[in-house]
Amino acid sequence: MAINVGDIVQGKVISIKEYGAFVRLESGESGMVHISEVASVYVKDINTYLEKDQEVRVKVISVSEDGKIGLSIKQAMPPEEAARQQQERAKPEGGFQKPQRPRRPQGQVWQGQVHHEEGPQTFEDMMARFKKTSDEKQSDLKRATGDGKRGARRKK
Repeated sequence: MAINVGDIVQGKVISIKEYGAFVRLESGESGMVHISEVASVYVKDINTYLEKDQEVRVKVISVSEDGKIGLSIKQAMPPEEAARQQQERAKPEGGFQKPQRPRRPQGQVWQGQVHHEEGPQTFEDMMARFKKTSDEKQSDLKRATGDGKRGARRKK
């Protein structure tokens, strides 16, 4: 039986490495499932998803001229299974979970700093305040560094 790209076939895991798993197909040929093709979520340790002699359903994603067969488990799984893996991605033994941060309500826009004691400010007022604080910070910086002339040599 010839193996073609796009075929979905059954196989058995014969070896597991840190970068992927080798699978013997029904036809007797062997191929490799790269760690990025094991699950639809980030896989830190392939051993949490696969074990030796496990039966797996794989999709053939490449066949090179020298006979190497690239396989994918995640592309062979039904969409429901992929969605389930996305939901379970919080497992501690699994991969990375992006921390959840609070969401801003829809339509709420950042209004800048509000100075309660002064009330609403015009753009010109805000620019004047910015320029004043900026000038103060610049003069403090120049004073702390010796007017920016540190290391300058004078001509004789």
